Amino acid sequence: MEKVEEEGKWESKFPAFPYKPYSIQIDFMNSLYHSLNKGGVSMLESPTGTGKTLSIICSALQWVVDRRQQQKSEKEGDSGKNRDDECGSDDEPDWMKDFVLNKDDQGQKKKNKAKKYGVGFGKPDKRGNQESCRDLFSQRMEGEDLVTKKEGENLQKKNDAVELSDEEFLLEDYESDEEGSGGKSKRKAGGESLSLSSDGEEEEDHSDEEEEKLKVYFCSRTHSQLSQFIKELRKTEFANEMKVVCLGSRKNFCINKEVSKLGNSNRINERCLELQKNNKKEVSKIKNLGAGGRIRRTKACSGCPMLRKPKLQRQFRGEISQQGALDIEDLVNLGRNMGTCPYYGSRSMVPAADLVILPYQSLLSKSSRESLGLNLKNNIVIIDEAHNLADSLISMYDSKISLLQLENVHSHIGRYFERFRNLLGPGNRRYIQTLMVLTQAFLRSLLEDNINLVKLVQYIKESNIIHKVSSYGDKMASLQKCSAHYDTRDFSEEESTLSGFRALSDMLQSLTNNNGDGRIIVSRSQPTCSGQKGGYIKYVMLTGEKIFSEIVDQAHAVLLAGGTLQPIEETRERLFPWLPPNQLHFFTCSHIVPPESILPVAVSRGPSGQSFDFSYSSRSSSIMIQELGLLLCNLVTVVPEGIVVFFSSFDYEGQVYDAWKASGIMERIMKKKRLFREPRKSTDVESVLKEYKETINTLSNGDSKENPASQSGAILLAVVGGKISEGINLSDGMGRCIVMVGLPYPSPSDIELIERVKHIEGLGTSNPMKPPKFSDTEEAYNGDVKAGFDILRSCRHRGKEYYENLCMKAVNQSIGRAIRHVNDYAAILLVDARYSSDPSNRSLSHPTNKLPQWIKNRLVSSTDSYGEVHRLLHQFFRLNKKRGSQ
Repeated sequence: MEKVEEEGKWESKFPAFPYKPYSIQIDFMNSLYHSLNKGGVSMLESPTGTGKTLSIICSALQWVVDRRQQQKSEKEGDSGKNRDDECGSDDEPDWMKDFVLNKDDQGQKKKNKAKKYGVGFGKPDKRGNQESCRDLFSQRMEGEDLVTKKEGENLQKKNDAVELSDEEFLLEDYESDEEGSGGKSKRKAGGESLSLSSDGEEEEDHSDEEEEKLKVYFCSRTHSQLSQFIKELRKTEFANEMKVVCLGSRKNFCINKEVSKLGNSNRINERCLELQKNNKKEVSKIKNLGAGGRIRRTKACSGCPMLRKPKLQRQFRGEISQQGALDIEDLVNLGRNMGTCPYYGSRSMVPAADLVILPYQSLLSKSSRESLGLNLKNNIVIIDEAHNLADSLISMYDSKISLLQLENVHSHIGRYFERFRNLLGPGNRRYIQTLMVLTQAFLRSLLEDNINLVKLVQYIKESNIIHKVSSYGDKMASLQKCSAHYDTRDFSEEESTLSGFRALSDMLQSLTNNNGDGRIIVSRSQPTCSGQKGGYIKYVMLTGEKIFSEIVDQAHAVLLAGGTLQPIEETRERLFPWLPPNQLHFFTCSHIVPPESILPVAVSRGPSGQSFDFSYSSRSSSIMIQELGLLLCNLVTVVPEGIVVFFSSFDYEGQVYDAWKASGIMERIMKKKRLFREPRKSTDVESVLKEYKETINTLSNGDSKENPASQSGAILLAVVGGKISEGINLSDGMGRCIVMVGLPYPSPSDIELIERVKHIEGLGTSNPMKPPKFSDTEEAYNGDVKAGFDILRSCRHRGKEYYENLCMKAVNQSIGRAIRHVNDYAAILLVDARYSSDPSNRSLSHPTNKLPQWIKNRLVSSTDSYGEVHRLLHQFFRLNKKRGSQ
């Protein structure tokens, strides 16, 4: 690894770093730079609060600048050669040559794709697709006895607009190769191909005037983390020198009030696509009917007003280029001020961008990548907050369809088939009948039919069946309700026809995976309290190896970054087991804060001497809750400013809160500090945190010396796995003390978790497709807590370690919220006797052995009584307050 020996040399290698970096930051940047030179997969670990984001920016983007300069110099040296040689010199890395060649291939593929689906680059067919479809419709109506006499009379009474309205639901002819031939399905010329991806996107042509170039894709888990990345980027010169675009979901970007108020992301996606579809349909009808046609344009069918003016979209892109790095909030404000869609405006910037900033889902989901037109070939992929990457990745490929959705889809397909069966070609009839059989089989929770799911999924993707049947179903429902302006917003998410079809499509796609890749969960639960049917079928993905390999195979380098990535062997086995351990580049560093700035203590006993045991069977006892309350009553007298208490779940936090309120403990706590609770609704977290911070700033600087009984700060009750534990900075006074209550192991009643544990237990066996054999009771696990514990106890190695790692990763993520910069300081209390032990007798699986090294090195692993803990805290805060005042 290339290393800078003297700190002064960083300016010449990483000149964009805005401050004088610490030595660990220089090491981190050099390691990342070396990883990009090498290519492949790397893991870089740097504790939260060590300037990791800024180090990633300055190293990765500097590498891009250096490589482009190298490429430019080599091209200038070869300026006398012919055009074919300009793709790259012999001295140029192979991956850079491939990058240039790949762009040419992609351009040709786009042209071929357009030709395949009848999208010409020359003059269009004079008749047009709509007229050809109408002719086919008319010929069949005349040539076959398709309707009853009564139906025929009714049809003749309808005007042209109504006939066209019926015609738009008719599928184009679909041809398929013979089963087992291995060939691709074919569609007759003149068709338009639309597919619905898992996130509700339609495939688009992402051509751009500017040529695609080497770029960096940076993704993180939450939008707030992406905004933080933009904030750090603005501190560097790269913010203005490179083209940057930030992507997000429609839910975060939409400025159409009629759409955004729907709230649910799936419904927003559907409505957005529906408006665009209706806009195209309206234009087509006007063109076909001519001047004599009468069509009443309504608000529901006029398309999205934020996309009516292409000129504004061009101006929006121009503004982004001029203003530099903008986060999602900036883009939304810009789009709102200009009156144009920021979602599609930002998406159109991707080909020309140097740096693409996007959430996990957009990069890790294959359907999302295809929808957004993301080209990973020979580019750089950086995945931040990668501590739970494997679980995050496979969860994106889960699929679920409820009983209500199945009944809805089955009904709509049946109604559609009954109306159009005699107008459809044999290919469409066969596949629609297959869909009917399959949905009925799902409804019976039986699947004995011999069905080629791969071809059926391909048919759904290519034929546009989803939109045709959904639109026809919506129209019929509209007529039945005697409403001229049918609005899907009147229905719940599950009742939405398009949502049901998406769920079915996703489920069928999941079933094309290998047998050992996932599990199917069938729930026959009783109707809910609201009267809805609660049953569902869910496919749970278990392995991410195949999914992640698609990213690794395309990209030049994939970097996994995070505050705590260990144990790395688990990640390697689950995501890239083909990579030998000695070929995985791993870097880790210590924290920038001095040892005296943290005080981690394993608290085994409370103020009354009661041993702390927050295991599943003991945590709800009144004695344990009472002892925890007494601990907090003491802490609020010794800890300045803010205390954050992490519980294992919202339910348990609520149980403790109610008990404290009833016993009077809550009143005692609030005499010293104001109390706040993390809301279940993530959108409310920001306002609670704002008030929490303002309270600390006000009370901590108040008249506590004159009035010792007055409040001096605040206490925040939070939840492990909630928004506060995952991406919130509790720096300085917001987190002077972090209290971790117990070991937050996931509930063994979680069927998906237990299936994942069983799968991981079998990793590395001679036959990875065949999981280890459990007892009959364990094989038929149905969510019983006791049975779940039995399965966990049966695990001897990987499954058990995975379960323990889930717990400690959550602990590390939560306690890491406190120390955010070099001058910060905080106490960390691990409240449970299971944290306490003699270091010399500690086993490898002991919880504290999975703590970050910078915390483990300072851990006070055993105390005789709470009195000792209180003295340590008093001394710690007195010394750090003195250091801060110097």
